[in-house]
Amino acid sequence: MRVIIFTWEFPPRIVGQLSLYVNRLAVELVRRKVDVRVVTYHDSWKGYDEGADGVKAYRISDPFRPQINVLTWVLSLNQEVERVAADIYYSVNREVDLIDVHDWHFVPAAVSLKRALRLPFVFSIDSLENHRSHDSNAPLSLSIKSMESLGVNEAERIVVKSDWMKQEVERNFKSPLEKVDVVSPNSADWIEGILGAYEKSVKVIAT
Repeated sequence: MRVIIFTWEFPPRIVGQLSLYVNRLAVELVRRKVDVRVVTYHDSWKGYDEGADGVKAYRISDPFRPQINVLTWVLSLNQEVERVAADIYYSVNREVDLIDVHDWHFVPAAVSLKRALRLPFVFSIDSLENHRSHDSNAPLSLSIKSMESLGVNEAERIVVKSDWMKQEVERNFKSPLEKVDVVSPNSADWIEGILGAYEKSVKVIAT
């Protein structure tokens, strides 16, 4: 299996727990013979790097500065994410199984690649805008929620870390519960749960 992971933070760029989680995920997937390509953002480090753990990382930077807000920043980054992912796709003779998108930031790129290249994607949700923002009805938050909604609707599978988050996804976006996989990173069979979600996503697009 070959997987491209989209994440807005990845070591050495650590903003919160997501960076460390995605790093752990990538390393565990490599140990199970999955070819992992991480496409991520860094403000100064740009280009390809393969770590001793076998994880292949492609770091992009913002092509336009300064930005008005986080939304314009993310939308400009999506163009770079999409370009790099397409380059990976063609460099490996189109043998990419799926994309795993972590949180809302790079959902637009995943949707474009799904429609253009028939690449299925998993939407891995760490948090929701309704929980992060004290004013989730402000224009910026509404725009972020619309991207979350796009990811929920377009993804073949949704991965969350708890039953509570599964219920929140269903409550906020009316997503069918059978589309959501609960995979706790603290469980003994955590990585098997992730691989199971991946396999189900590939089957959906194949049919």
